[in-house]
Amino acid sequence: MNIPGKKTEAEFIARLNRFVAKVQLKNEIIDVHVPNSGRLRELLAPGARVILREATSHVRKYKYDVIMAYKDNELISIDSQLPNKFMLDLLTKTDEILYKHTELKKLLRFTYIKPDVRYKNSRFDLGLGENKKVLYYAEIKGVTLVEDHIAFFPDAPTERGTKHLEELIEAKLEGFGAGVIFVIQRQGAECFAPNDGMDPAFGKALRRAVSAGVDVFPLRCSIKPDEIMFKDLVQLKL
Repeated sequence: MNIPGKKTEAEFIARLNRFVAKVQLKNEIIDVHVPNSGRLRELLAPGARVILREATSHVRKYKYDVIMAYKDNELISIDSQLPNKFMLDLLTKTDEILYKHTELKKLLRFTYIKPDVRYKNSRFDLGLGENKKVLYYAEIKGVTLVEDHIAFFPDAPTERGTKHLEELIEAKLEGFGAGVIFVIQRQGAECFAPNDGMDPAFGKALRRAVSAGVDVFPLRCSIKPDEIMFKDLVQLKL
């Protein structure tokens, strides 16, 4: 999938809060928007090379978003909105590489794709089905943390993420299809695991979800400044 926008490289200086950071762009020090509420401490470190995207709106407070960062010469997307856009794009295409993964057929068999769907008093990122009727609910999580070739989620405690898993279990028990898609926004991961050390409640909920029949899809992607591409599914380690 193409990642639109005018981009430029800068040097990261400091994170001022969850959504604002300071960078050096050429000879100027400026504040930029961080489109990710995760901690990202291993990526947004002083001196890190980052990719900025210029905003298209002229009424925004910050002219740039920091959307990618380099670590050990590997480019990693940190844009929390990209995984949802990527999955919508992916599921509307008939890329042969997708059909090589038998597990993905659970998602690819549907012709109706609707983002941001309501389930009872909550919402899921994706609803899949037929004839405008949702038969399968899916939640999408972006993954940026990799240690020793293992991708971990989350990188900060997430009550919301745990709640989503409990709701997917409920949907599954009511007869719907249900799944959680972990979009690993970097290439260096060889498997995926819940980050029990950071959020044990999420890890327990993910294991309960798997036991209840909720599907888990850890998708590894390759990242370039102007492109994100599906590579393969990696092993789930619980």
